Amino acid sequence: MIFDAYLEKIKEKDKRTHVGEILEFIHEEFPELDCTVKWNQPFFLNEGTFIIAVSVAKNHMSIAPEEKTMEKFADRIDAAGYSKTKGLFKIKFSDKIDWQLLIDIIAFNIKDKNDYTRLWR
Repeated sequence: MIFDAYLEKIKEKDKRTHVGEILEFIHEEFPELDCTVKWNQPFFLNEGTFIIAVSVAKNHMSIAPEEKTMEKFADRIDAAGYSKTKGLFKIKFSDKIDWQLLIDIIAFNIKDKNDYTRLWR
């Protein structure tokens, strides 16, 4: 996988597996996105503009789709049982992953940022 070097740095096997599963899922569902590591976290970019990032914390993964997208999907993020901040939501390693929510968030960002020329909104 493209993020193998990143995943190798995650010491706990269970965390590494969960994060790898999400990264692989995003890569398979959206193969047109460029995969890179910036600020020590996996980023998915579309023609140089940020779409989504994933990072690891002690008890959860943070999924960062930018503030505008967080506002649009706030109700669905709440319904999935994830805690959130202004710019990201947290999926505990014990939580079930709402795969359709991830797909919808990423698809929204791709469409909303079509022809966008900067990294961030």
